[in-house]
Amino acid sequence: MSAGYSASTPLGETTLAKLWERTRTQGDMPGFAKAISAILGAMRGEDEQEFNMTRTVLSDPVLTQKVLRLANSGMYAAFGQHVNTVTKAVLVLGTEAIGHLALGLKLIEELSVASPDSGIAHIEMEKAVLAGIVAQQIAASADSRHAEEAVVCSMLHTLGRMMLTFYLPERWTELLQRADGANPDDMAPELLGLSMEEIGTAAALHWGLPNNLINGMRKLAPPEAGAEVSTADWIAGLSTMSSLCADALWHDDAEGAAAVQLLAERYAGMLGVQPANLMLAIDKAKAVAAADLTIAPLSRPAERRAKALAKTRLRAAGNKILLSGLADMRDMLESASPGQMVSVALETVYQGLDFSRAVAFVRNRKENRYTARMCFGDGVKEMLPQMAFDDSYEPNVFHAALNSDRVIFIENAHDQKFAAKLPLWWKSTLSEARSFVILPLSSTGQPAGFLYGDWDETFPPIQLSQTEFGLLNDLRALVVRAIERRHKVEVAGHRAA
Repeated sequence: MSAGYSASTPLGETTLAKLWERTRTQGDMPGFAKAISAILGAMRGEDEQEFNMTRTVLSDPVLTQKVLRLANSGMYAAFGQHVNTVTKAVLVLGTEAIGHLALGLKLIEELSVASPDSGIAHIEMEKAVLAGIVAQQIAASADSRHAEEAVVCSMLHTLGRMMLTFYLPERWTELLQRADGANPDDMAPELLGLSMEEIGTAAALHWGLPNNLINGMRKLAPPEAGAEVSTADWIAGLSTMSSLCADALWHDDAEGAAAVQLLAERYAGMLGVQPANLMLAIDKAKAVAAADLTIAPLSRPAERRAKALAKTRLRAAGNKILLSGLADMRDMLESASPGQMVSVALETVYQGLDFSRAVAFVRNRKENRYTARMCFGDGVKEMLPQMAFDDSYEPNVFHAALNSDRVIFIENAHDQKFAAKLPLWWKSTLSEARSFVILPLSSTGQPAGFLYGDWDETFPPIQLSQTEFGLLNDLRALVVRAIERRHKVEVAGHRAA
């Protein structure tokens, strides 16, 4: 019934039976959207150069255990069922199989969002991610050949907690009530008939994970000073310390910092790393975790949400500027010159989209050149004479925009794959831009010029919304109408003459 693990008490067997029943009815635990989306994106051919399957899988404890389970299953027995690392699992399974696992987890996650209890499990899963980050940094400082195995074991060290909080949340609530502020793990044998570590071991055996990994997941205190430490004990010691560190680091408070310092002093001898170097590795892990985690207090989720909301409000305010500018342009359309319309349009997009720089280019058909005529932004005016190029077609992004007469948004101008599409004049004048927009201005089927705006590295990464694309198209349409109106006046004047 417990598929490889027998509890020492009837109560423990009852707990495991209930756990396997819930596993069958509820499916696997949800994964983390960031890792899963990255894998699915790679399968679609996005960001191939930056993508690393092993690193991405290891950022998600649920995906890690699923990948290892499949690689060690009978289906892949020909490759040997002792796959201890994600690197080997990736070689055994291939990208497509892992992509299908990721897709399944994404569907499960979406279905689990409605569950009021899934948030408790997500805390434990994210603590597991944090433990993996700590183990990764410590293993790197120890220059260990077993770093990846240690990261996997550290992430799965609290598998018992993850299983209980996701599949039996009501029992987890009882544990918390019994513990009354103490460690709920200590109450598990009395209430569940087996410890959290035993639940994790039972789950690992149930899934067919290799014995090496299960051995590395065990809880292990540091031995006496001078005692010999085997590879298996080193991995188990690191996974134990990393998990305890993750719990202490979670709230990023003084009490946790003191606990981490004690852990570093206790485990330094066993791991073969000086306490000061352990603390340096843990500090690096904290920095990585602050950027990668989403719900841990360590990652300042409230501040991140506040910044996101501020950014949303900024975009809303910017759209109001675009709408106001469009209203002014409509009012002046019948009386303003094309140059005046271009000036208002350029100022409107500069302010409304919070560009670092904005430049208007005009085509001179007699000279067969595009030249920069007006600008906004620090340091741009001095470079205007250098911003000129021939109007004969060249295979770059500017001629592509002018030929297609479509607004073009470039999210990452520093992408190496994109370098060949950027002209030399841009590289010598505007290459500080991370993202930019080109608004072509075509009259009677012929390009008359374009508006350019960019954001440098000081501006947060940006994606233009459909609303903003719509406003930009309305804006350039008004400029084109002014150009065409002037053209008709000039044609009529020539006829009269």
